[in-house]
Amino acid sequence: MKQLILTVSIFFSSVSLYAQPYLLVLGTAQDGGYPHMGCKKECCTKAWNNQEKIFVVSLALVNPDTKQWWLFEATPDIKEQLHYFAELTNHEYKYLPDGIFITHAHMGHYTGLMQLGREALGAKGVNVYALPKLKHYLETNGPWSQLVTLKNIELHELSNNSLTGLTKDIKVKTFTVPHRDEYSETAGFKIITQNKKYLFIPDINKWDVWQKDIRTEVQQVDIALLDATFHKSDELPGVRMDEVPHPYVVETMQKFTGRSDEEKAKIHFIHMNHTNPLLWNDTARTELIKSGYKVALQGMKL
Repeated sequence: MKQLILTVSIFFSSVSLYAQPYLLVLGTAQDGGYPHMGCKKECCTKAWNNQEKIFVVSLALVNPDTKQWWLFEATPDIKEQLHYFAELTNHEYKYLPDGIFITHAHMGHYTGLMQLGREALGAKGVNVYALPKLKHYLETNGPWSQLVTLKNIELHELSNNSLTGLTKDIKVKTFTVPHRDEYSETAGFKIITQNKKYLFIPDINKWDVWQKDIRTEVQQVDIALLDATFHKSDELPGVRMDEVPHPYVVETMQKFTGRSDEEKAKIHFIHMNHTNPLLWNDTARTELIKSGYKVALQGMKL
């Protein structure tokens, strides 16, 4: 399937020249990906016809200095995303990441781990970082437990408000956010490098039910990748939206009314459902950008 790289110029032919750590956006769609299974609406018809694809939300943290990289989320598209990462970085890095950080146990965020098992890659000792309930879930439920037993993956337990050192100058802060925690708690991550700080919250119920103020959190970072599953409340006719709570894009924008242009420009909306026009409609993205915000695009270097 041809990949859709939305208005992103690929300028990684000399990626080794960038000495500082950076992020690559490997996917921006909600768990079901884009186009969405069974969707025959306007939002997906063009993508089906043109064989376009946007991967499920995922990031790569890249350290050119040590030639290491880390993956955030193990999505159903992991096979294609690993290949995509290698292409974007001219195959200068190992095929598998030095570690995988997972936010929670919803299908778009962890099910790609199965590709590391004996039926597929048969990987050895891939480091996987997860909060306690998620770690326990992976250890005690098949097929994930087989990955542990066969040592395809090595689990590392994270804790709330903890720092995980990856290199001398790169750390990941883990914190919890309220979400539909059927099988595990839900994490957000703050990625801290020598020169930049990145906030990654792809899933949260609503900003007002979190004990922290998202405006303060955005102030403290350089780039914030925030949950944009739905644009408005009327996106899924016939569905009770309180059963799939997320902060609508318009709600997040309302939160930042009156804030500086510099602060708004930090926000990159990500994790978009196939119905969200920011994922597939150029006009909707242009209007949002005019309001001072940004949309994360597949292939984007941050």
